[in-house]
Amino acid sequence: MIIVTGANGLLGRLVVENLLRRVPATDIGVSVRDPAGAGWAAERGVRVRRGDFADPASLAHAFADASQVLLVSVDSTGDEAVDRHRTAIEAAVRAGAEHVLYTSHMGAGPRSAFAPMPDHAATEAILRQADVPFTVLRNGFYAASGARLLGDALETGRVIAPEDAPVAWTAHADLAEAAAIALTTGRPLGVTPPLTGAETADLADLAAIVAARTGRELERITVPDKDYRESLLAQGLPEPLADMFTGLFTAIRNHEFAPATTDLAEMLGRETTPLTAALP
Repeated sequence: MIIVTGANGLLGRLVVENLLRRVPATDIGVSVRDPAGAGWAAERGVRVRRGDFADPASLAHAFADASQVLLVSVDSTGDEAVDRHRTAIEAAVRAGAEHVLYTSHMGAGPRSAFAPMPDHAATEAILRQADVPFTVLRNGFYAASGARLLGDALETGRVIAPEDAPVAWTAHADLAEAAAIALTTGRPLGVTPPLTGAETADLADLAAIVAARTGRELERITVPDKDYRESLLAQGLPEPLADMFTGLFTAIRNHEFAPATTDLAEMLGRETTPLTAALP
């Protein structure tokens, strides 16, 4: 049985939708913290069980009969994230999974200024040491996240953020399809190259796409990192999150999320979703 964690999230749900087009529903299980929210899967014949990376006993039940497990990375950072990923990997191995897949990121690295990237690198290291075949999906940066970085630009007419650089923004749908392909073929094994869309764009480019779509003129205003961080704190964002978003721009300027590659398109056997369509 193929187990998908985090299936109530956008990526996880899209993976399940893709799997349903490839294998019988009875071959799919989802591990979710809130089974009540996975009625959409149960209605289609998918096995739904509660599984929480913070609760190993729940994972033993959720991963039972697993041949493959897709671990969708958690939304926390730091030691908590790495510990939860380790718990999930160990649970998958104990359940007898023959293949464990993990949604990492193209910028994964221990020295990145963007907090989730060292966590991804640490999780990849845990997988390398686990006694199980594995696939690390080095996903490109979600185009949906790029849209969120525009903030309230449509209301204010201004995109205010630190200096940035081009990013290989990528559609959730493309990455979900790639995960489903890996789950149903068992390939590729190991760490993938960056799986990205075909285009790179900076915030000014994203603003231009949104402006063309909406007819709303948007001005890109660059501010120092310090001022940006202070503005986030003034909006009530907790300090760790303000640091994380400020660090993101440092990582972008270090070109950790570029260039674009053709590896995702080759895996899909088609062109990736154009940025204009991938951007919400």
